[in-house]
Amino acid sequence: MKCNCNLIDSVAVVLLLVGGLNWGLVGLFQWDLVGSIFGDMSAVSRVIFTAVGLAAVWRIGCWLKCKAK
Repeated sequence: MKCNCNLIDSVAVVLLLVGGLNWGLVGLFQWDLVGSIFGDMSAVSRVIFTAVGLAAVWRIGCWLKCKAK
């Protein structure tokens, strides 16, 4: 079954990739890439982490909607 993907879905996937890679780096090397680039828990880092969390919630909704079809 094919599910349509719009711009918001694409942005959400990119954010989830960034978040997943960042968590992988934290788990393997104890190194927070986002924190290293933007500052440890700076306003920008917090916005990025919040956006990754919202992207996850968005994709869960899309996944559930797709599964219901």
